[in-house]
Amino acid sequence: MVTTATKRNSKTLLYHAQLLDTDRAAFFPGEMLYEDGVILGTGAPDTLPREDAVLLDAHGALIAPGLVDIHSHGRAGGDFISADEQTLCRMSRSYLDAGVTTVMPTLASAPYDEYFAAADRIRAAAMHADGARLLGIHLEGRYLNPKKRGAHAPHLLAPLDPSELAALHERMCRPDAPTPIRLSAAWELDGSGEFITTARALGIALSLGHTEASYAQACEIVGRGVSCFTHLFNAMPPLHHRDGGAVAACFDCGAYGEIICDGFHIAPHMVRLAYRLLGREHTILVSDSMQGTGCPDGSYTIAGMDVIVKEGKAYTTDGAIAGSTLGLLDGVRNLMQFCKIPLADALCCATVNPARAANIDTLVGSLKAGLAADFLMLRQDRDQITLTDIYVGGIGKGGIRS
Repeated sequence: MVTTATKRNSKTLLYHAQLLDTDRAAFFPGEMLYEDGVILGTGAPDTLPREDAVLLDAHGALIAPGLVDIHSHGRAGGDFISADEQTLCRMSRSYLDAGVTTVMPTLASAPYDEYFAAADRIRAAAMHADGARLLGIHLEGRYLNPKKRGAHAPHLLAPLDPSELAALHERMCRPDAPTPIRLSAAWELDGSGEFITTARALGIALSLGHTEASYAQACEIVGRGVSCFTHLFNAMPPLHHRDGGAVAACFDCGAYGEIICDGFHIAPHMVRLAYRLLGREHTILVSDSMQGTGCPDGSYTIAGMDVIVKEGKAYTTDGAIAGSTLGLLDGVRNLMQFCKIPLADALCCATVNPARAANIDTLVGSLKAGLAADFLMLRQDRDQITLTDIYVGGIGKGGIRS
């Protein structure tokens, strides 16, 4: 186990490693050079310059990009809507413990003004959080179909108002601090088409979720620029042989599909079906975790609703599933088991794919030059995957186990 941290401004060569190539979904023997928290390059053994570099022996460990969770409402007792800066920093460390080096804070339905306040707190916490990166904002609220609201309180839903979205974007994306934004919405409710036109013009990554869209409507929505389906199968019509609905459209239109791979939100055999149809290139693992993740069973809240977590499963008091208590690395392990696929394939679904879907793949998600030096050291013994170390921006966080 490697536990030696390196200084952020030192050039470091990681060697004797098995590096994950996310383009080929394969590990290869090699080495990686990074400096000031950024990857300078990767290569075959003994091919990168060693001058003035600190040498870091991986002892044959599997090296993967840090996991990227683009759909998570919280964990460790905190929710991104209400958490103060201290709580956000605690949440950041908890995500890191679970193998996540980048999380896109997800804001569920809430009063409009609370979005502004939450975004300000998240931006401030992101500057000094010492765990996972808090990168961007994912809005999964307000603009949902009331018939598929799930755990979102009905009084917090709102029409798809383009002027409101533009105002949100202006507040969240200050000129001095550009913020990647991702938006899940029931786009079939956008009767005039102005909402999606505004969202695309603002450069927002678009996803279809909490929707009643038919197959034809969902295909049209994809054609207009929506590239992902939020927690596929959940909060949308079930797959039906006379109208496959949004689920079939996701399979048929080349879009990304989010999978909550806990064996509860989606039965393992349906995860297996989805993976066969989406393929490695379009499957995205998300946690959709809520504030009770990593905490004892008990009472919590999400999206204006009271939630009971019992035996690790979260429900609102009226019986709707209310997010998950899943850690993303456990989702990777489950995908391997459910679909009988290699670790490299499953890791791509929790690293490069979510980064691409959220338009943050020029920052994180792969072991490539110019990207953040965020990586995991893993050991595999048959089906047992052990996380031994985590590095964020080239800084080792030794002693973290999941």
